Amino acid sequence: MIEVAAAISGVIHRWEDFVIISLLLILNGVVGFWQEHKADNAIDLLKQKMALNARVLRDGQWTQKPARELVPGDVVRVRSGDVVPADLKLLEGEYLQVDESALTGESLPVEKKSDGIAYSGSVIQKGEMNALVVATGMNTYFGATTKLVAEIRTRSHFQKAVLNIGNYLIVLAGCIVAIVLVVEELFRHTPFLETLQFALVLIVAAIPAALPAVMSVSMAVGATELAKKGAIVSKLVSIEEMAGMDILCSDKTGTITQNKLKLSELVPFGDFNENDLLIYGSLASREEDNDPIDNAILQKAKETESLEDKIKTYKVEKFTPFDPVIKHTEATVKGPEGEFKIAKGAPQVILGMSSNKEEIRQKVEEKVNSMASKGYRALGVCVEEERKYRFAGLFGLYDPPHEDSAETIKTANSLNVDVKMVTGDHLSIAKEIASQVGLGTNIVTADDFVEKSDSEAQEIVEKADGFAQVFPEHKYKIVELLQKKEHIVGMTGDGVNDVPALKMADAGIAVAGATDAAKSAADIVFTISGLSTIINAIKESRKIFQRMKSYAIYRIAETVRVLFFIATAIIVFNFYPVTAIMIVLLAILNDAPIMAIAYDNVRYSQVPEEWNMREVVRMSTFLGIIGVIVSFAIYYIGARILYLSPGVLQSFIFLKLAVAGHLTIFIARNRGHFWSPPPGKLLFWAAVVTKVLATLVAVYGFYISPIGWKLAGFIWIYALAAFVITDFMKVKLYEIMDRRE
Repeated sequence: MIEVAAAISGVIHRWEDFVIISLLLILNGVVGFWQEHKADNAIDLLKQKMALNARVLRDGQWTQKPARELVPGDVVRVRSGDVVPADLKLLEGEYLQVDESALTGESLPVEKKSDGIAYSGSVIQKGEMNALVVATGMNTYFGATTKLVAEIRTRSHFQKAVLNIGNYLIVLAGCIVAIVLVVEELFRHTPFLETLQFALVLIVAAIPAALPAVMSVSMAVGATELAKKGAIVSKLVSIEEMAGMDILCSDKTGTITQNKLKLSELVPFGDFNENDLLIYGSLASREEDNDPIDNAILQKAKETESLEDKIKTYKVEKFTPFDPVIKHTEATVKGPEGEFKIAKGAPQVILGMSSNKEEIRQKVEEKVNSMASKGYRALGVCVEEERKYRFAGLFGLYDPPHEDSAETIKTANSLNVDVKMVTGDHLSIAKEIASQVGLGTNIVTADDFVEKSDSEAQEIVEKADGFAQVFPEHKYKIVELLQKKEHIVGMTGDGVNDVPALKMADAGIAVAGATDAAKSAADIVFTISGLSTIINAIKESRKIFQRMKSYAIYRIAETVRVLFFIATAIIVFNFYPVTAIMIVLLAILNDAPIMAIAYDNVRYSQVPEEWNMREVVRMSTFLGIIGVIVSFAIYYIGARILYLSPGVLQSFIFLKLAVAGHLTIFIARNRGHFWSPPPGKLLFWAAVVTKVLATLVAVYGFYISPIGWKLAGFIWIYALAAFVITDFMKVKLYEIMDRRE
């Protein structure tokens, strides 16, 4: 028993295996912990958003209480700057202007009056009202989002692929070693401890303990490259998911569009012209209010030549800011024409204030409807003349697309990624934006697929160019339906409303300016606004996938090549072609350069990547078997032609296995010839250095029998010739497999 323990101990304490296995355990532990608590972190951030104080009426007294202590039936007071602490039914007060962008994706504030509902998590921008608490905690509209996140469990195609590869190699190694043990013990009666020690070394060298670690390092290096391009990876396996993504569901506001209102159309009436509209609109706006509508008008006026000087000839004597009750702003202005008033606001209100309303009503309504069909928000302006208001014209405002959105979507389509727009905005706005960026106008609403059967809903969602008027549960449903159709789905988002869909997606992407909850739920966080960063991420992730795939093929091929050759030589010829120390040296020398695969020079694919395990196993097994044949040929040359002694023959074979093993990396790295594209410099020199070290070990006999420079030179020529021939055979096999598929 002591001898058995010593034999096992001698094998297990190889520093190379110890370091790899230790790193692997640490890495797996960290990754496992991270994934397990990912959903919990998102939920915690959502709950922290609820950790507020509220002004509540208790026992006839107004007091400050933590929001978590509120119960349905409480009366609370909310005012400008407050985060709404629960779902509230508004009771007393004139109005509220509420920012619900984090919940619904709507970029503009929403007006609320008595009997309206203010949702937990939204922010009061203007106004003050008393309200009745109707729902708290997980029962709120906000809490329903948290429930969806809690129900989601992430899945990874990468983890499945690594498990399949690992299982294949472990079973293969176990079967071959078992056959060797049976033959040696039952038929040749080799001492058990001697056979056991060799078998243990062979298993440790053959089992891909470093497989997940090497792939994770490759993805980590890729993540660094992505970070330079504005994409921060929070979960490494998401890189592989991004590489395979074939559908991208993109949030409209802030991703496809700028989330910034722009004055796009000016429609003057009567004797007024466009410059008049800009002057009056600017005077009826106040920059310090930082109102998005006012900012759009003021910006347009600044961009118009010679207008700024003319505006300075007027002085605003009195300014009344926008009030949702009267629905307009009002300015009393003194200028060259004397003192007069300007009003700016909702078209129907401004029209009602105008003395010429009857003669222009039909034309105004037609223009307003025309703007609405384009997704524009109409705004009216009237000017006081002889103590009567005259309708001056209309402004058309909208949230414009990023300048590069159309080109980016076109590029995504060229990479075979179908982009679908998802927004909470109105259908007409969604269609207009979609047509501007080249998405197509087959935009559907939630009502078109929510009540349908799964099969019908899947068809509708798959064929749609985008989705409008959707809520969080609809975004989640869209991702789920697409995944059921076996699509790899990416989802962009920035608000709390996007969290469930981000968590459910194969690649959840938090865009620039996203909330903490969205960032926590996402796999990748962008620091640069717009869609262009996504294209960079897709290209880079596909390069990373190519490197991981090449390593998988190399590792399987190397295991097949070494295991089959050694096992067959032992069983058929009763000859151990390499010693235990040689196997250790092979493992060290072959594993040393493979980390450099992470820096290899590869081309990204024009189609989404996927783990085609049949192709991986076929190619790696083919390369492995070719390696076995070539190895037996060198064994025959050494034993039958050169008549080498057993020790020298083993060193002869060892050098061939070492040199050919490194060359296999270059064969496995792409589908074309090894020079197209040329290997990365780091990978090339890492392989060269380790091959030189292996040559020196064999030539001068460090721990093994020396073979001299002549035999070493012969091995190099032989290995390089076999390498070139095998590379051409590989290209041909890929062509055959492609034709069959």
